[in-house]
Amino acid sequence: MKKLILSCALALSVNTVAQDFNGYIVKFKKGSKLLEQKSFKSIGDFEKLNLSFGDFAKLSNVDLSNKAVSELMSNPEIEYVEPNWIIKVDPVDTNKEVLDPKYSQQWGLTNDGKNSGGWFSRGKAGEDVNAEKAWEISKGSKEVIVAVIDTGIDFTHPDLKDQMWTNDAELNGIEGVDDDGNGYVDDIYGYDFANNDGNPTDGHSHGTHCAGVIGASHNSIGVKGVMANVKLMGIKFLTDSGSGETIGAIKSVEYAMRNGAHITSNSWGGGERSEALKEAIQAAQDAGTMFVAAAGNSRSDNDARPTYPANYKVDGIVTVGAMDGKGNRSSFSNYGKTSVHVFAPGSNILSTVKNGGYKKMSGTSMATPFVSGVLGLLLANEPGISIIEAKNRLMESTVLNSSLSKYSAAGRVDAFRMLNNERN
Repeated sequence: MKKLILSCALALSVNTVAQDFNGYIVKFKKGSKLLEQKSFKSIGDFEKLNLSFGDFAKLSNVDLSNKAVSELMSNPEIEYVEPNWIIKVDPVDTNKEVLDPKYSQQWGLTNDGKNSGGWFSRGKAGEDVNAEKAWEISKGSKEVIVAVIDTGIDFTHPDLKDQMWTNDAELNGIEGVDDDGNGYVDDIYGYDFANNDGNPTDGHSHGTHCAGVIGASHNSIGVKGVMANVKLMGIKFLTDSGSGETIGAIKSVEYAMRNGAHITSNSWGGGERSEALKEAIQAAQDAGTMFVAAAGNSRSDNDARPTYPANYKVDGIVTVGAMDGKGNRSSFSNYGKTSVHVFAPGSNILSTVKNGGYKKMSGTSMATPFVSGVLGLLLANEPGISIIEAKNRLMESTVLNSSLSKYSAAGRVDAFRMLNNERN
């Protein structure tokens, strides 16, 4: 069963409950006029979607046993029909809010061994993304747009408000009007596909946490992001309770691509594949948008048991596993010698959350935005680099410690080595 879940660690007691599906996703063959025919309209309610990679419809209020659906699946004008899967998540965060956050607690950026251990043990100094040395080369650029596809972003957060991407036509336009003609009204900071409005405010905190890892301001308060300079695009398809649909993920990827995002950070995944979502990711790559994906938190081998979107056969996808402060694979993290490309800090990561707060969270969800931010530094430093070249640079410059190299195609991400073009 398809699952679209927040990739928070099992250590946070995230319980997922499969909730069936909400209708179907239909892809029409090129030139098909079926959508205009009464026979199709009589099947059920539908939403027409003209995407960059084909014409689709979302069908609602229909059932698998419906004879018309069976006939539709065999219609020569239809390329495929697949369920629009949905799930719900019930995260239980046992970490208390941090009232006086400090950069010294951010071991993923600079690990001194003391700030990355547990109650009874120390971490290992240097097991981080080597951010401070990387910042001597690049701190990012306001020309680089990173879309956080998730539960939204608290774009009023003091550590994020100056980092947000804005749609200037809508910002300076008329409220309630699609000023730029892109099909979305008042999408100033991004879009909310969960509620179908232009306000991607995060009522959950997961997306805001990921956004802070990528690009929290270096402003002497709160925390620091991997990128001091970036534009964060807020795209919400998971509700404040953590539920989402495949079609929402597809729309999110398409929106990011069409609005100029260079990178999408995707801290969700798992379950069976969707051909339509795979096509959306491929279309985005073809247009120059990179897709960074969480490996998942079920402690399993993605080579043997694929999870999606991490395992889609799209060359430019970067799949990220989580490591702890000792440089070991986090106990919850998925792995895979061919399907998981790199590891990044993912245990006890301090970052921004909703309502201007800060918390520590764990998961491949947290490791993924570290890699999105590191790749953002590379794009800022070398604007013309291709997606495949950037992925190769990322992987070839990793630190191949013995604890991680057996679990992934490469090793632990090192931003300085990547920017300095050091290779294994």
